[in-house]
Amino acid sequence: MNAQTLPNQLRQNLLARKPLIGCWCALGSPITTEVMGVAGFDWLLLDAEHALNDVLSLVPQLMALKDSESAPVVRPSWNDTVLIKRLLDAGFYNFLIPFVQNADEARAAVAATRYPPAGVRGVSVAHRSNKYGTVSDYQKIINDNIGVIVQIETPVAADAAEEIAAVDGVDGLFIGPSDLAASCGYLGNPSEPSVQAIIKRVFEAAKAAGKSAGILAPVESDARKYMELGANFVAVGSDLGLLKGASQALKGTYL
Repeated sequence: MNAQTLPNQLRQNLLARKPLIGCWCALGSPITTEVMGVAGFDWLLLDAEHALNDVLSLVPQLMALKDSESAPVVRPSWNDTVLIKRLLDAGFYNFLIPFVQNADEARAAVAATRYPPAGVRGVSVAHRSNKYGTVSDYQKIINDNIGVIVQIETPVAADAAEEIAAVDGVDGLFIGPSDLAASCGYLGNPSEPSVQAIIKRVFEAAKAAGKSAGILAPVESDARKYMELGANFVAVGSDLGLLKGASQALKGTYL
Protein backbone atom coordinates (compact mmCIF):
# COMPACT_ATOMS: atom_id res chain seq x y z
CA MET A 1 0.00 0.00 0.00
CA ASN A 2 1.24 3.50 -0.86
CA ALA A 3 1.30 5.55 2.35
CA GLN A 4 1.05 8.79 0.35
CA THR A 5 -2.56 8.30 -0.70
CA LEU A 6 -5.73 9.68 0.88
CA PRO A 7 -7.33 9.16 3.31
CA ASN A 8 -4.30 9.75 5.53
CA GLN A 9 -3.93 6.46 7.36
CA LEU A 10 -1.11 7.69 9.58
CA ARG A 11 -3.32 10.44 10.98
CA GLN A 12 -6.05 7.91 11.68
CA ASN A 13 -3.53 5.69 13.44
CA LEU A 14 -2.23 8.62 15.49
CA LEU A 15 -5.73 9.46 16.68
CA ALA A 16 -6.30 5.79 17.52
CA ARG A 17 -3.02 5.80 19.51
CA LYS A 18 -1.77 2.76 17.62
CA PRO A 19 1.86 1.69 18.14
CA LEU A 20 3.87 3.38 15.38
CA ILE A 21 7.59 2.75 15.02
CA GLY A 22 9.56 5.11 12.84
CA CYS A 23 13.02 6.26 11.91
CA TRP A 24 14.74 9.56 11.10
CA CYS A 25 15.99 10.32 7.59
CA ALA A 26 18.69 12.95 7.96
CA LEU A 27 21.11 12.26 5.11
CA GLY A 28 19.07 14.14 2.52
CA SER A 29 19.52 11.45 -0.13
CA PRO A 30 16.65 9.95 -2.16
CA ILE A 31 18.60 6.69 -2.36
CA THR A 32 19.08 6.28 1.39
CA THR A 33 15.48 7.38 1.98
CA GLU A 34 14.33 4.79 -0.56
CA VAL A 35 16.34 2.11 1.26
CA MET A 36 14.73 3.16 4.54
CA GLY A 37 11.33 2.94 2.85
CA VAL A 38 12.01 -0.64 1.82
CA ALA A 39 12.71 -1.55 5.46
CA GLY A 40 9.02 -1.16 6.30
CA PHE A 41 8.87 1.24 9.25
CA ASP A 42 5.44 2.66 10.02
CA TRP A 43 6.72 6.17 9.34
CA LEU A 44 9.85 8.04 8.33
CA LEU A 45 10.77 11.55 9.46
CA LEU A 46 12.30 13.70 6.72
CA ASP A 47 14.12 16.37 8.65
CA ALA A 48 14.46 19.98 7.51
CA GLU A 49 15.31 21.40 10.94
CA HIS A 50 18.75 19.94 11.68
CA ALA A 51 19.42 18.05 8.44
CA LEU A 52 20.57 19.75 5.23
CA ASN A 53 17.16 19.60 3.57
CA ASP A 54 14.89 22.09 1.86
CA VAL A 55 11.80 21.73 -0.34
CA LEU A 56 13.86 20.95 -3.43
CA SER A 57 15.74 18.12 -1.69
CA LEU A 58 12.65 16.79 0.08
CA VAL A 59 10.51 16.26 -3.03
CA PRO A 60 12.86 13.64 -4.55
CA GLN A 61 12.74 11.81 -1.21
CA LEU A 62 8.94 11.81 -1.34
CA MET A 63 9.19 10.38 -4.84
CA ALA A 64 11.58 7.72 -3.56
CA LEU A 65 8.91 6.64 -1.06
CA LYS A 66 6.06 6.46 -3.59
CA ASP A 67 5.85 2.65 -3.37
CA SER A 68 6.65 2.41 0.35
CA GLU A 69 4.31 1.49 3.17
CA SER A 70 6.19 3.97 5.38
CA ALA A 71 4.30 7.24 5.83
CA PRO A 72 6.48 10.33 5.29
CA VAL A 73 6.48 12.91 8.08
CA VAL A 74 8.29 16.21 7.57
CA ARG A 75 9.85 18.46 10.19
CA PRO A 76 10.13 22.05 8.95
CA SER A 77 12.87 24.27 10.29
CA TRP A 78 10.34 26.32 12.27
CA ASN A 79 6.65 26.73 13.05
CA ASP A 80 6.23 29.06 10.11
CA THR A 81 3.14 29.45 7.93
CA VAL A 82 5.06 29.99 4.69
CA LEU A 83 7.42 27.06 5.24
CA ILE A 84 4.50 24.79 6.08
CA LYS A 85 2.52 25.98 3.03
CA ARG A 86 5.37 25.09 0.69
CA LEU A 87 5.72 21.63 2.22
CA LEU A 88 1.96 21.05 1.93
CA ASP A 89 2.01 22.01 -1.74
CA ALA A 90 5.03 19.74 -2.23
CA GLY A 91 2.96 16.76 -1.12
CA PHE A 92 3.43 16.25 2.61
CA TYR A 93 0.42 15.23 4.70
CA ASN A 94 2.11 14.77 8.08
CA PHE A 95 4.06 17.37 10.06
CA LEU A 96 6.28 17.37 13.13
CA ILE A 97 6.38 21.00 14.23
CA PRO A 98 9.41 21.99 16.35
CA PHE A 99 9.52 24.11 19.49
CA VAL A 100 5.83 24.63 20.22
CA GLN A 101 5.62 26.44 23.55
CA ASN A 102 1.91 26.94 24.19
CA ALA A 103 -1.61 26.36 22.91
CA ASP A 104 -1.58 29.52 20.78
CA GLU A 105 1.51 28.33 18.93
CA ALA A 106 -0.10 24.90 18.51
CA ARG A 107 -3.21 26.52 17.06
CA ALA A 108 -1.02 28.51 14.68
CA ALA A 109 0.66 25.32 13.51
CA VAL A 110 -2.67 23.66 12.82
CA ALA A 111 -4.03 26.78 11.10
CA ALA A 112 -1.04 26.80 8.77
CA THR A 113 -2.06 23.36 7.50
CA ARG A 114 -5.75 24.14 6.89
CA TYR A 115 -7.51 26.04 4.14
CA PRO A 116 -9.85 28.86 5.22
CA PRO A 117 -12.10 29.19 7.09
CA ALA A 118 -10.47 26.54 9.32
CA GLY A 119 -6.99 27.96 8.80
CA VAL A 120 -4.76 30.26 6.81
CA ARG A 121 -3.16 27.99 4.20
CA GLY A 122 -2.70 29.83 0.92
CA VAL A 123 -4.58 28.46 -2.08
CA SER A 124 -2.86 27.30 -5.26
CA VAL A 125 -5.03 25.53 -7.82
CA ALA A 126 -2.24 23.33 -9.19
CA HIS A 127 0.63 21.84 -7.19
CA ARG A 128 2.23 18.49 -6.52
CA SER A 129 -0.06 17.62 -3.60
CA ASN A 130 -3.25 17.83 -5.70
CA LYS A 131 -1.59 16.16 -8.68
CA TYR A 132 -1.25 19.50 -10.42
CA GLY A 133 -4.92 20.35 -10.25
CA THR A 134 -6.34 16.96 -11.24
CA VAL A 135 -7.78 15.98 -7.83
CA SER A 136 -11.15 17.69 -8.10
CA ASP A 137 -12.19 17.41 -4.44
CA TYR A 138 -8.76 18.08 -2.92
CA GLN A 139 -9.74 21.35 -1.24
CA LYS A 140 -12.80 19.71 0.32
CA ILE A 141 -11.03 16.70 1.80
CA ILE A 142 -7.50 17.79 2.60
CA ASN A 143 -8.14 19.69 5.85
CA ASP A 144 -9.22 16.46 7.54
CA ASN A 145 -6.24 14.57 6.16
CA ILE A 146 -3.29 16.54 7.52
CA GLY A 147 -1.53 15.14 10.57
CA VAL A 148 0.06 17.57 13.02
CA ILE A 149 2.39 16.48 15.82
CA VAL A 150 4.00 19.19 17.92
CA GLN A 151 7.32 19.02 19.72
CA ILE A 152 7.60 19.67 23.44
CA GLU A 153 11.17 20.80 24.05
CA THR A 154 11.17 23.00 27.17
CA PRO A 155 9.74 23.01 30.71
CA VAL A 156 7.49 25.89 29.63
CA ALA A 157 5.99 23.74 26.89
CA ALA A 158 5.71 20.76 29.24
CA ASP A 159 3.78 22.88 31.74
CA ALA A 160 1.36 23.73 28.93
CA ALA A 161 1.14 20.15 27.64
CA GLU A 162 -2.49 19.65 28.65
CA GLU A 163 -3.59 22.85 26.91
CA ILE A 164 -1.51 22.04 23.83
CA ALA A 165 -2.90 18.51 23.62
CA ALA A 166 -6.43 19.89 23.83
CA VAL A 167 -6.00 21.96 20.65
CA ASP A 168 -8.24 20.67 17.86
CA GLY A 169 -6.05 19.42 15.04
CA VAL A 170 -3.07 18.53 17.20
CA ASP A 171 -2.75 14.77 16.81
CA GLY A 172 0.20 14.12 19.08
CA LEU A 173 2.85 15.49 21.42
CA PHE A 174 6.46 14.60 20.65
CA ILE A 175 9.35 14.93 23.08
CA GLY A 176 12.72 16.17 21.91
CA PRO A 177 14.70 14.67 24.80
CA SER A 178 18.01 16.37 24.03
CA ASP A 179 16.49 19.85 23.76
CA LEU A 180 14.30 19.24 26.79
CA ALA A 181 17.30 18.20 28.86
CA ALA A 182 19.30 21.19 27.66
CA SER A 183 16.52 23.64 28.49
CA CYS A 184 16.30 22.11 31.96
CA GLY A 185 20.00 22.73 32.53
CA TYR A 186 21.13 19.16 31.81
CA LEU A 187 22.75 19.46 28.38
CA GLY A 188 23.64 15.99 27.13
CA ASN A 189 21.89 14.22 30.00
CA PRO A 190 18.25 13.43 29.18
CA SER A 191 18.39 10.54 31.66
CA GLU A 192 18.41 13.06 34.55
CA PRO A 193 15.47 12.03 36.80
CA SER A 194 13.81 15.45 36.70
CA VAL A 195 13.87 15.38 32.89
CA GLN A 196 12.45 11.88 32.86
CA ALA A 197 9.66 13.03 35.16
CA ILE A 198 8.75 15.77 32.68
CA ILE A 199 8.73 13.26 29.82
CA LYS A 200 6.36 11.00 31.75
CA ARG A 201 4.07 13.95 32.50
CA VAL A 202 3.88 14.93 28.82
CA PHE A 203 3.05 11.36 27.83
CA GLU A 204 0.25 11.37 30.39
CA ALA A 205 -1.12 14.66 29.06
CA ALA A 206 -1.21 13.29 25.52
CA LYS A 207 -2.93 10.10 26.60
CA ALA A 208 -5.52 11.97 28.67
CA ALA A 209 -6.43 14.03 25.59
CA GLY A 210 -6.67 10.95 23.38
CA LYS A 211 -3.63 12.04 21.40
CA SER A 212 -0.47 10.16 20.50
CA ALA A 213 2.70 10.46 22.58
CA GLY A 214 6.01 10.37 20.74
CA ILE A 215 9.73 10.56 21.30
CA LEU A 216 13.08 10.02 19.61
CA ALA A 217 14.85 7.10 21.29
CA PRO A 218 17.67 5.53 19.25
CA VAL A 219 18.83 3.38 22.19
CA GLU A 220 16.67 0.25 22.41
CA SER A 221 16.45 0.19 26.20
CA ASP A 222 15.25 3.80 26.17
CA ALA A 223 12.70 3.13 23.44
CA ARG A 224 11.22 0.18 25.31
CA LYS A 225 11.12 2.16 28.56
CA TYR A 226 9.29 5.03 26.89
CA MET A 227 6.80 2.65 25.30
CA GLU A 228 6.09 1.23 28.73
CA LEU A 229 5.49 4.80 29.94
CA GLY A 230 2.91 5.35 27.21
CA ALA A 231 4.75 6.47 24.09
CA ASN A 232 3.22 4.98 20.95
CA PHE A 233 4.87 7.09 18.23
CA VAL A 234 8.56 6.29 18.62
CA ALA A 235 11.55 6.97 16.39
CA VAL A 236 14.08 4.25 17.09
CA GLY A 237 17.01 5.36 14.96
CA SER A 238 18.22 7.32 11.96
CA ASP A 239 19.74 6.64 8.58
CA LEU A 240 22.80 8.60 9.68
CA GLY A 241 23.15 6.63 12.90
CA LEU A 242 22.68 3.30 11.15
CA LEU A 243 25.30 4.09 8.51
CA LYS A 244 27.75 5.42 11.08
CA GLY A 245 27.28 2.46 13.42
CA ALA A 246 27.49 -0.19 10.71
CA SER A 247 30.54 1.36 9.05
CA GLN A 248 32.38 1.68 12.36
CA ALA A 249 31.49 -1.90 13.28
CA LEU A 250 32.68 -3.17 9.90
CA LYS A 251 35.96 -1.28 10.21
CA GLY A 252 36.42 -2.73 13.69
CA THR A 253 36.04 -6.23 12.30
CA TYR A 254 39.09 -5.84 10.07
CA LEU A 255 41.17 -2.99 11.46
